[in-house]
Amino acid sequence: MSADTVSVTGWGRTAPTAARLIRPRSYEEAVAALRDCGTRGGIPRGLGRAYGDAAQNAGGAVLDMTALDRIHAIDVEGGTVLCDAGVSLHRLMQVLLPLGWFVPVTPGTRYVTVGGAIGADIHGKNHHVSGSFSRHVLSLELLTADGAIRSVRPGTALFDATAGGMGLTGVILTATVRLQPVETSLMTVDTERATDLDDLMARLTATDHRYRYSVAWIDLLARGAATGRAVLTRGDHAPLRALPRRARRDPLAFRTSRFPAAPAFVPEGLLTRTTVGLFNELWYRRAPRARAGELQRISTFFHPLDGVPHWNRIYGRGGFVQYQFVVGHGREDALRRIVRRISEHRCPSFLAVLKRFGEADPGWLSFPVPGWTLALDVPANLPGLGAFLDELDEEVAAAGGRVYLAKDSRLRPELLAAMYPRLDDFRALRAELDPRGVFVSDLARRLNL
Repeated sequence: MSADTVSVTGWGRTAPTAARLIRPRSYEEAVAALRDCGTRGGIPRGLGRAYGDAAQNAGGAVLDMTALDRIHAIDVEGGTVLCDAGVSLHRLMQVLLPLGWFVPVTPGTRYVTVGGAIGADIHGKNHHVSGSFSRHVLSLELLTADGAIRSVRPGTALFDATAGGMGLTGVILTATVRLQPVETSLMTVDTERATDLDDLMARLTATDHRYRYSVAWIDLLARGAATGRAVLTRGDHAPLRALPRRARRDPLAFRTSRFPAAPAFVPEGLLTRTTVGLFNELWYRRAPRARAGELQRISTFFHPLDGVPHWNRIYGRGGFVQYQFVVGHGREDALRRIVRRISEHRCPSFLAVLKRFGEADPGWLSFPVPGWTLALDVPANLPGLGAFLDELDEEVAAAGGRVYLAKDSRLRPELLAAMYPRLDDFRALRAELDPRGVFVSDLARRLNL
């Protein structure tokens, strides 16, 4: 087991803090690491793709769980996998796709661990059909603050606190996950353009039920009649019959694309309103007005940015903020106001997506609720950004919505209870389970979790 003091940050590369990074290589070492956390406590960490400060712990310990990455058992008949929490979704795809199975939920990157997927209760393009990741977890083993390893199942308070609990109930060691059957490793994809936000919402509302996966890239710099214009992309796993004859020879091969890594140094000011505006215009214009049945690789459809290692560097040393919120059905006026305000503020975001959420998941701090979710990346050094996002937080809370804790780096704690009504239950269980505050993070201190 190694331990070094390092500077730790989230994927947004903002607000780094120093912590002792401990890398256990066995369950026994994980228990020992927990005892060795010290007075500032510890927090488990996977591959570091939480955008904000959820996996940081200033002056304390961070438990890097990526060395615990064994796949213990695969039930090829029943479609389940038992694996360590440090296994990445990328690794699961490599192993499971040739067997005809796919992960039940994947976010915009496959470089997240199973433990991180549960701790953040990640969602993907299929939430309106499949819900969040934890809905597909049949059981997990959790190392709690007292050093005990507990078997935890859905329907219990501890499971509901852990799903979306940002690692604050304990260290997930293993999980058994139900999988999605597939015939091929390709996607059949429909693409179309929407002229404005109302057109986009109408298309999603009318036809989303036909697709397992659905997402819209939205141009947040467009104004006037074009406000909220978008490119809508939807699809499903391609059946064997949809593949050309040559591709049927190896229909379950998992192939990915890889491009040169973003440079270690990127000049400040590269992503301005002008440059992002030009990119957005080009991206919208080059998209087809309507195209159906295109075959795409899984990596192209789900994880295009994974092909560019360290793509987060393009924002420069100042890093970036990813802001994601959800407002419920019937609150479309709030969504329209927020999109209009972002457009008028001229936020230079070229990575902005809108999706529809389905039924809420049971996790007490799980993010999705039925409605509309918008996520956008913005350079952290944009003048007035903090005050502007504070105003959006208030509008989201007033509409009964919430922000995503796995993306957050700056929410004010007084708004948290309004956004997450089970917050008191979470705090009470934490106090009972971990009275000494062994599990703690920068996020937890900032929001008094």
